[in-house]
Amino acid sequence: MAAAGGAASAGAPSGPPSYRVRAVGGIPEVRAGDDLATIIAGAAPDLVDGDVLLVTSKIVSKAEGRIVEAADREAAIDAETVRVVARRGTLRIVENRQGLVMAAAGVDASNTPAGTVLLLPKDPDASAEAIRAGIRAALGVEVGVVVTDTFGRPWRSGLTDVAIGAAGVRVLDDLRGGKDSHGNELSATVVASADELAAAGDLVKGKAAGFPVAVVSGLGHLVSADAGGGGRALVRSAADDMFRLGTSEAIRTAMTQRRTVRAFTDDPVDPGAVRRAVEAAVTAPAPHHTTPWRFVLLESEESRTRLLDAMRDAWVADLRRDGKSEEFIAKRVRRGQVLRDAPYLVVPCLVMDGSHTYGDARRDAAEREMFVVATGAGVQNFLVTLAGERLGSAWVSSTMFCRDVVREVLDLPDDWDPMGAVAVGHAAQAPRERAGRSADAFVAVR
Repeated sequence: MAAAGGAASAGAPSGPPSYRVRAVGGIPEVRAGDDLATIIAGAAPDLVDGDVLLVTSKIVSKAEGRIVEAADREAAIDAETVRVVARRGTLRIVENRQGLVMAAAGVDASNTPAGTVLLLPKDPDASAEAIRAGIRAALGVEVGVVVTDTFGRPWRSGLTDVAIGAAGVRVLDDLRGGKDSHGNELSATVVASADELAAAGDLVKGKAAGFPVAVVSGLGHLVSADAGGGGRALVRSAADDMFRLGTSEAIRTAMTQRRTVRAFTDDPVDPGAVRRAVEAAVTAPAPHHTTPWRFVLLESEESRTRLLDAMRDAWVADLRRDGKSEEFIAKRVRRGQVLRDAPYLVVPCLVMDGSHTYGDARRDAAEREMFVVATGAGVQNFLVTLAGERLGSAWVSSTMFCRDVVREVLDLPDDWDPMGAVAVGHAAQAPRERAGRSADAFVAVR
């Protein structure tokens, strides 16, 4: 099978680039302890330098004895799972022990005896290197080896084979800095060559055709004895992964990882991120179909300093009227330093627009409490969304003790009630791990 768009190996005839991919016949049922390189060399003695072997992970796992007794496949998936990425019903997308994000951790109950499951190779890159070395020893040729497995993909229907391990193959072809056919500089083009090879091999191996090995010829430029990285180089790092979690898992993680941050870097805050957090805040539930939230964004250092200075003066005056010592006052003032250190401040406010007046103190007090609760829900949405934007925050109550001062300094309407201040910025250090809390201590069942 030939396909345009490849690149001819060195010394190939001139003309349009092409490559050839073929399945290898004669591979017997593989069992634990079998030498895959010897088996493949016997079935494909015509391998030449620059060929790429595409080996299905199932036969690698079988040869390495990765078949385990497991009446409960879910228990096997649990054992191979490092992190749940997304869950929908019984389907789980997880990060497994090999660092791969895939359905069911790669645990397979097909093509294996009843009552057993097949696990992925422990180290697919090492498995690929062992096959490569074995082919060199048996046939005296330098080939590339890609260990493949079947993946689903975000945003796309259907399955395809990808590379989970590789040896002697340039798994990524970095074209950044080069030019396209129109002379435009390529700034973000890094081609997943090993995945392309795996998918090409899958066209002839098939999912159930009994051909677990394929060979690609004519792409020798991708084969190199010193090609580094292996299949692990194809796994996107956590820092670069914009889709690290499913929707519900992302929300839950943002809520559990949202922490009060008291030390910030000098890095500026993206105002757009704050506005996106406000957009999330105003989706919170509220009584009578009202919108009781207002957010005052203090984006200039001058506005933050002016507000914090006025609040400090009002606070000190209150404490002196209470007879507190200067030492006590200094300690209390220092507690507000987190607001001064933050590069961005937000003052959430409560408005009672649309509230009902009942004419008796009990019901009117309950009406205000409903609006206060709604404001708190909005601020929680705000804080969680900031965490999702990788921004730290600290919600402190200080503005509630000097509302008149805040309204005057910020020129706010009389009916806007400041409900604390939120310091926003990039955390200076990662927060300490938070101990998990069981829901049992906070639940009463009737």
